[in-house]
Amino acid sequence: MCGICGKFSPSGVKHEEINAMLDSLVHRGPDDSGCYVKANIGLGSRRLSIIDLETGNQPISNEDGTIWVIYNGEVYNHRTLRVQLETKGHLFQTNSDTEVIVHLYEEVGERCVEQLSGMFAFALWDERQQKLVLARDRIGQKPLFYAQDGGDLLFGSEMKAILALHRQERELDPLAMHDYLSLRFVSAPRTIFRHIQKLPPAHMLVFQDGQIRLRRYWHLSFREKLTLSESEILEALREQIKCTVESHLISDVPVGAFLSGGLDSSLIVAILAGHLTQKPQTFSIGVDESDFDELPFARLLAEQYGIQHVEERVSANLIQSLPDMIWHLDEPSDPIAACMFQAARLASRHVKVVLGGDGGDELFAGFDRYVGARYINAYSLMPLTLRQGLIEPMLDRLPDSFAYKSLTQKLRWVHQLSLQATAAEQYAEATCFFRFAHEGKRALYTDQLWRELGERNSTVAMTELFNHAEADDLLDRMLYTDFVTRLPEHSLVLTDRMSMAHGLEVRSPFLDHELVEFLAKVPANIKVQNNQPKYLMRKLAANYLPATILQREKQGFMLPIAYWFRTDLFPLVSRMLEQSYFVKEGWFQKGNIQRLLEEHRTNRHDHHVRLWMLLTLDLWHQLYIQGVEQEALSEKLQELCLLQ
Repeated sequence: MCGICGKFSPSGVKHEEINAMLDSLVHRGPDDSGCYVKANIGLGSRRLSIIDLETGNQPISNEDGTIWVIYNGEVYNHRTLRVQLETKGHLFQTNSDTEVIVHLYEEVGERCVEQLSGMFAFALWDERQQKLVLARDRIGQKPLFYAQDGGDLLFGSEMKAILALHRQERELDPLAMHDYLSLRFVSAPRTIFRHIQKLPPAHMLVFQDGQIRLRRYWHLSFREKLTLSESEILEALREQIKCTVESHLISDVPVGAFLSGGLDSSLIVAILAGHLTQKPQTFSIGVDESDFDELPFARLLAEQYGIQHVEERVSANLIQSLPDMIWHLDEPSDPIAACMFQAARLASRHVKVVLGGDGGDELFAGFDRYVGARYINAYSLMPLTLRQGLIEPMLDRLPDSFAYKSLTQKLRWVHQLSLQATAAEQYAEATCFFRFAHEGKRALYTDQLWRELGERNSTVAMTELFNHAEADDLLDRMLYTDFVTRLPEHSLVLTDRMSMAHGLEVRSPFLDHELVEFLAKVPANIKVQNNQPKYLMRKLAANYLPATILQREKQGFMLPIAYWFRTDLFPLVSRMLEQSYFVKEGWFQKGNIQRLLEEHRTNRHDHHVRLWMLLTLDLWHQLYIQGVEQEALSEKLQELCLLQ
């Protein structure tokens, strides 16, 4: 695991340029660094040593030094590939998984990526062909960004590596901000910066003769279905997950695990401790507010399996970590980022590697929106005039409790989605519900900004994929769309940046591509039954988990920020947002922001996600565009926290 960066320039590359890029990525690889610079190419790597601690330093080349590679991630089938390559005469200088890529490229060229199983982003320089190859794993667990600057090409694991050399002025992309406010992410290839792009998951970029060629090397389809019985599917799934979890333990350092107390992470820990007789150290964070605290459930499972468990409680003062968190993210984000940041910081004090439960909801259909159509369809039987003229005003007057998915929120959710004309629009609206829907942005934006951006409804990023999904069933269309948008562009972004901020590697067994392909073939009616999400996972977990965890409702990995924004943190949030750059420069209407703040303070509406997104957007702008130092911004937040 590491951070990678590099530059191609017809006018030549200097060592100090690559070193400047590497300096911005020290947190991703605190153990070692290396670079290769020759004429018009420069490659750099920061290393977090996990496999082959002694000889696995990068960049790594083939025998004659004509092919060089830098790599971020883990290839879980590297030992099998190594044996195959050695039988064909390839000589290995190290025991690392990185070197497999070099010799596999010698053997099959660009198609080498198709044989790799794992999470990865790599850059490979072919000296003979003067060709630079960038590739990213199928699911999008590891990031890779790039930018063209004249005839130069810059790339890096994080955008800050590109910014270290980029000669163009840093500039916010307004369309990216527009989508972020609705979706909480920016869809590939766009980023929050106008001049930087992200390589999409399952894609390869080839740069040769000054031209970029993009190729998608893997597609996920939900159309082919298994004809097995439920019991046969469960048996096959049980064995496949066991093998997948075992493969993710390959390491020369101890491997721990996140344990939130939810179904996904609990199942992985139970398989480790029960099936594989491993006793990983586990890590959880909690809060004083009981309706958001999952520590009792995590503790229950740890005690059942006799696992050494480490936990920590966090409070509202974590807001002072926001500048550090946003600097590591490179982009603004939603409150889940704070959860990941705290959990990763705790785990990093004890281990370098943890297993996590990413992908469980998308693969096993765990979100409420996957089963919400039944309620929406029933409610939609009421005449539209009745819903909008009578029920909507009543719902607007209901107080909100700020509990996780309160009854008021659920009622408003069903009502809002019932107003959408198609299944695709309902799905997209579900994504935007807790953020800024299109009309919400109309109220937020000034007239000038609305004239510039208002014609674009951000939901098109979801509806187009939904309507052209590699799926037939309604549930499969939702799963497919989540899998190619929300998962890689939001969840996995947070997992990567917030863990690497602390030099921690997170591995996600549920995202093994063979397991993903198997679950895509499972009929939709087995994943959800009797209006119960995650039916298949619950059946699978019945032999591993106590009934208390199996039967509890989904809570989600959240902190009680809604409470904090109404009490301890209200002075900070109100002052920051009323005086933000976007208000002062005429982007957002101050009166609308004040309305959001007042409705939240008085329990009228739970706006904490919207307020958080506006807050982190302004903090991001101060850090990355205005050039405010992290320490100065943290001190400002600390001062505001003391105001009442």
